[in-house]
Amino acid sequence: MYFVGFKSFTKIKSLFNLILFLLVLIFSSNVALGNELLNGLPALNVSQDGNQTKYSLPLQILILMSALTILPSLVLGMTSFTRIIIVMSILRQALGTQQTPPNQVLIAISLFLTFFIMAPTFNKVYDEAAVPYMKNELAAEDAVNTASNQIKNFMVKNTRKTDLIMFSDLAGDQLKYDNPEDIPFRVALPAFMTSELKTAFQIGFLLFLPFLVIDMVIASILMSLGMMMLSPMLIALPFKLLLFVLVDGWAMTVGSLVSTFSAG
Repeated sequence: MYFVGFKSFTKIKSLFNLILFLLVLIFSSNVALGNELLNGLPALNVSQDGNQTKYSLPLQILILMSALTILPSLVLGMTSFTRIIIVMSILRQALGTQQTPPNQVLIAISLFLTFFIMAPTFNKVYDEAAVPYMKNELAAEDAVNTASNQIKNFMVKNTRKTDLIMFSDLAGDQLKYDNPEDIPFRVALPAFMTSELKTAFQIGFLLFLPFLVIDMVIASILMSLGMMMLSPMLIALPFKLLLFVLVDGWAMTVGSLVSTFSAG
């Protein structure tokens, strides 16, 4: 059970290796391609071969590069990354440690926690979509639909019904969805992100309260002693760090964050 995240990471790595292999195969499969590129790129043509549609190589590369461009946005929008990074940023601000931990560390923690939380969903995508597609047992369109349904199932499970209803009304859909597969992506994705923002700020508020109490107590003590020129934040920082370490704050925060998500 504890190696699920690592297993999923290994499978994701194999998918990236497959993409790189396909790129090499595309560029090396046609020997005459080099001479053609030297004379200028061909037009972005689409040809019909029976019932199949074939795209020219430059158009395939354009589609691939466009997909890679929006990949970070998809990772941010369709996974648990948004909630985690917001909570971590609020926690750092509540501690008053300025840039400690640095942004790179917070992003790394959030990213690997995202892999851990999304491991069941990624495993389903790999087993039910990627593997059959690579074995030519599933068409590309069916593989994409299967993978998107798994991601959508995770988003819907972690989205408030009120947000789904709101975006459904805004989209003009008056239908009642019987299962997550019936909810379109144009409704599920913004509803999920809105729900994630609300949940993240709620968790951040609860994290902020104990540190706010420490700041108020220290400020009151300094005021009663007449030390108005001494910064309360400077004196409160060691006490906040001490409290956070004594209660094992990082483990508690990470464990609470992971437990707030429903498995896909």
